Amino acid sequence: MPPLPVAPLPADDLAHILRHTSPLWRELEGTRFFITGGTGFFGLWLLETLAHARQQLGIDLKATVLTRDARAFAAKAPHLAENAMFDWHEGDVRTFPFPPGEFSHIVHAAATSSKPVPAWEMLETLVDGTRHVLRFAAQSRCRRLLLVSSGAVYGIQPPELPRIPETHPHAPDPLDPASAYGEGKRMAELLCAIATQQGIPCAIARCFAFIGPHLPLDAHFAAGNFLSDAARGGPIHVNSDGRALRSYLYMADLMIWLLTILLHGAPTHPYNVGSDEDLSVAELARRVKKVSGSMNAILVRDPPSSAPPPRYVPDICRAQEELGLEVRIGIDEAILRTMNWVKGQ
Repeated sequence: MPPLPVAPLPADDLAHILRHTSPLWRELEGTRFFITGGTGFFGLWLLETLAHARQQLGIDLKATVLTRDARAFAAKAPHLAENAMFDWHEGDVRTFPFPPGEFSHIVHAAATSSKPVPAWEMLETLVDGTRHVLRFAAQSRCRRLLLVSSGAVYGIQPPELPRIPETHPHAPDPLDPASAYGEGKRMAELLCAIATQQGIPCAIARCFAFIGPHLPLDAHFAAGNFLSDAARGGPIHVNSDGRALRSYLYMADLMIWLLTILLHGAPTHPYNVGSDEDLSVAELARRVKKVSGSMNAILVRDPPSSAPPPRYVPDICRAQEELGLEVRIGIDEAILRTMNWVKGQ
């Protein structure tokens, strides 16, 4: 039996995005977007944001969205698939035929981070896909391109470094196949730097961890797994010792950040994107339990380690000081909004 279509995003979230991006939309009057990764976690939010802005503000804005299977996406999100502002262009990010005409803005968000794939395929998708998108950007006379990169480019965050800045010089271990995602994103950034020298301004958003509607509940994201456990009424399973430190930005805030970086971020001057409020994975489980009202236990799989807890927390001073970006929705409110959406599905 095919899964039911996803629900539209909450009106409060879309209003929040519009309220804090209002000056940006005048710059997008009469523009045409090309979006990769438009049918994934980030992409669904971006498409709904663009559609809502067009409807509420009456701006002339259109987008062509790359997808491997337009029919499958239409079954998943008919409220977006039927929107006349979107065109659906089928193809693989590494090989898609270039659609005709000019595209003023490109958002390159295609990735494979939510599904396990062989390391070689991961690397090929990120590197060859970015190279192909940049060739298309040159042909389509793109004025601004946003690369949705990742905090994985830094490799393992040193435990003595509370928050990792954009200037951090370390990198993933190139001899570890598990580094394929981080190394692929590093190469994608390098390709964008070369393209910027050749006249395609490429802004870079290094994204960390996020929470919100459409977060996969059955992948390797702890927040999604905890929400799924709580929604089903069972115990919340922590598949580690729970000491790892993470931070979580709500998706409505993410949209504000990405749109701002796309339009105003300095080319090849990367911006960390995320919350700088760190909490352990075990504390996240406790927050989910409290906010959801669950009476069930939290089951921590592993005994505590004596090693320093691994960290994945960004320093966001650059985005705050240069672009005026803020974390507006705190973690407890983010959990509540996400849980309400999950229960409504």
